[in-house]
Parts: sequence; C-alpha cells; structure tokens
Amino acid sequence: MSDFALALTSFPLLLLMIALRAPIGLAMLILGAGGLWALTGSPQIWLAKMKNEGFSTFAHYELSVIPMFLLMGQFATQGGMSRALFRAADALIGHRRGGLAMSAIAACAGFGAICGSSLATAATMGRVALPEMRAAGYSSALATATLAAGGTLGILIPPSIVLVIFAILTEQNIATLFAAAVLPGLLAVLGYVIATRAYLIRHPDAAGAPRAALNLTQRVRALIGIWPVVAIFALVVGGIYGGIVSPTEGAAIGAALTGIAAWASGGLRGGGLVRALLETAQTTGMVFFIILGAAVYNGFLGFARFPQELAQMITGAGVSPWAVLIAMLVLYLVLGCFMDSLSMILLTVPTFWPIVAGLDFGLDPQALAIWFGVLVLIVVEVGLITPPVGMNLFVISAIEGQGPGRASWGAVSWFVCADLIRIALIVAIPALALLPL
Repeated sequence: MSDFALALTSFPLLLLMIALRAPIGLAMLILGAGGLWALTGSPQIWLAKMKNEGFSTFAHYELSVIPMFLLMGQFATQGGMSRALFRAADALIGHRRGGLAMSAIAACAGFGAICGSSLATAATMGRVALPEMRAAGYSSALATATLAAGGTLGILIPPSIVLVIFAILTEQNIATLFAAAVLPGLLAVLGYVIATRAYLIRHPDAAGAPRAALNLTQRVRALIGIWPVVAIFALVVGGIYGGIVSPTEGAAIGAALTGIAAWASGGLRGGGLVRALLETAQTTGMVFFIILGAAVYNGFLGFARFPQELAQMITGAGVSPWAVLIAMLVLYLVLGCFMDSLSMILLTVPTFWPIVAGLDFGLDPQALAIWFGVLVLIVVEVGLITPPVGMNLFVISAIEGQGPGRASWGAVSWFVCADLIRIALIVAIPALALLPL
C-alpha cells in the first residue's frame, strides 16, 4: 500500500473509532502513532515525535488565549451576566410576536461576545431562557431549537476559540479574523430572527400571546443592567481590533474584568470561584488533548505527504476552484453530524488550506485565508444543530429533561436553512467577510 493510500485509509478508520465512542483526541493520537509506525516500520519516529510534540505544540504563546477566554466565559456564567442580557433583550423586543425567542437569540449573541464557546453559550442561556419561554406558552420544539441555534453564536461572535485555532494553523492574524467574523455574526442573528418569524407563520400556536410592552423607565433599567458586558466587550474586543492590546493580553484583561464583575455581583462566592476554575481547567485539558492528538495525526499525514499530493491531484485535474470549495463545505456539513467543531478544524484545515491556497479565487493570499476561515467557522457551527449529533440541541433538551424529539429537529431545520442561505451569500459575495481588509 502506498503512503498516500495508507493516509487515505486512516480517515474511515478515524470515523469508525468516533462511532465506537472513542474520544476524538485519543483516536487521532492512536491513528497518528500507528500510521507513523506503519510508514517507517519502526516505533522510533513516533516515539521521538511524542517526546517533543507536547512542548512544540503547546509552546505557542497564542494558545494561552484559550484558557483565558474559557475562564472569561465561566466568570460570566457564574456572575449572572446571561440573565441580565436576556432581561435587556426581553425589555426591548419581548412584547412582539415570538419576542422571547428573539430575545434569547439576541442574548446568546451578547453572551457569545464574552464567552467564545457554543456549548457554554447554549447551556448558560438555556438555563436562563428556557423556563421563561415554556412558562410563556412556547412549544418545546421552538424553545429548544431557538436556544440551540442561538448557542452557535458563541463561536461566531468574536472572541472565538475556533477562530484562534484556525489563525494558528494558517498563520493568520487573530485580530483580523475576529473583525472579519463580526458582520457574518450579525447576519446570523438577523437570519435566526427571520427564521423564528417564519416558523411562527407556519406554526402560529408555537408561541404564547405577546405581553404588554414595558415603559421607557423599565427598559432603561434593564439596559443599565448589562453595562459590565458592554464595557468588557468594548475594552477587550475593541482593544484587540484597535491594536492596543494583543489577543492574549485582551483575553487576560477580559478574564480579570469579568472575574471582578462576577465577584461584585456575588456570583463567585459560595463555591462559585472554585466551580469556574475547575470547569476552565477541565475544558482546557480536553481542548489541549484534542490539539495534541491532532498534531500527531497531522504529523503522520504530513510524513505521508498526503496534503501535498492531494493538492497536486486536485489542481492538476483542472477542477473548478468553486467546485472544490463547495465540495469542502458539503464535507464539513457531513462531518458536523459526527464531530465537534474544534476537532473538525484541527483535522481538516492542515489538509484543506494548502489546497485552497493553490486555487485561484481572485483574492490575495491574506484575503483568501480570512474568507475561507469565516466560511469554515460558519459550516462547523451548523454542525452543532444538525442531526444525528447536534450537540447544542442535546444540551438544551437535557436542561428540559428529555431528548430532542422529531418536532425539535423539524424546528431547528428552519435555522439550518438560514445558515445555508448565509453560507451561500458569503461564498457569492466574499466582501461580506473581508470588511477589515
């Protein structure tokens, strides 16, 4: 068997191990080690790689952004900022038809601006908004679908852990990628609001009767309650965009400020601080183990020259660049049914990016990387709400105390359609993702 064929065979084996419930990081580590052994006929290469891989992988200064943003999200969760965001959004638009659902989407976007994790956004906002939506007469299908889709904004609205990893893998500027994701993130919010209204036209009984609008004083009081979120976002993300601080410095400042705000509100007392630190440590360990497994597996693919040979095959076949891009996006949508977003990025970008970089889309290299990064971010986000995995939907359903039923999958399909339209728009109009350039 040729080196290329051996590398190609490893992909279905990886999917099989995932289907058998093997942790994705462990699966990539085993296949990477086994592949290097098979290529060289000796365990010496992968043993030497394992000896140095941990340090060489985690010595990247930029990776320190990940635990800082995770800690920032944990502090925000413990500090009750999610509830303040939902109250503010509800005060402004809660009186409209489907207002609570649209408020939940807006609150998810706001929380995503200080969190960076979709699962954390979905879980946190689900605990806040789901009881109120159900009490207001919303159907279980609409409530769970809205919050699951809104949770995906956690990785789309900057700061985003997935974008940090993409920037490191493709050697791009993190701040530029963050800025490029802002407009697509706002388009996602608009698309989800439209999807909610469209669903209610088709299912008018899915939402309870609108409540009376609040007066100006009540609205102002609710908006005042979110000033810590607005201030932290402006200082952290604004500082990163403006070049005042690096992403790592911004993440550290954001974690510190969010921690202070959470302590002042009482959220870190009574064990809250310990919970935040433990959750951050556990999630960071999980993320870093996936990164290590991906580094070993991609080292095997690189040793087999799989990315280079695949790129040469595609560019030499005369296939349209747009056909290649669409095929990649479709593959991401399929992989999203089985894998989490971080694993998909770590597994595919080292192979896909050299292929994309060698194709002519009429963009300079930096613009091409930014555009491709935003597209990848969106399609892996869709995987969080597509069957059979749809992790966000399972998270929300678990809060409700039951698994997602057929009605929930049917409701979330309206949000998936909104995502597909947004993907098509950004493919057709790259400028939507290139405003920072």
